Amino acid sequence: MPNWFAYTLIVILLITSGLLTLLVLLHRGKGGGLSSMFGGGVSSNLAGSSVAEKNLDRYTVLVGVIWFACIVGLGLWLKLEVK
Repeated sequence: MPNWFAYTLIVILLITSGLLTLLVLLHRGKGGGLSSMFGGGVSSNLAGSSVAEKNLDRYTVLVGVIWFACIVGLGLWLKLEVK
């Protein structure tokens, strides 16, 4: 595989790592969190979770899956390059 593939995966990995850190910090903790600053605290409660929290959960899972795919892709690329 070409080297640009690895560089692309590394750039995507760096971007998703930063986004994942930010998204995790936005989640509400036991006493509220940064998500309440962005409208997470003012909405209807459905099963103890607001619409903003549910969307934040979805984005966090999506970025986590992309991050994991980049890790696996880099591992496979390195395995093929060593042989």
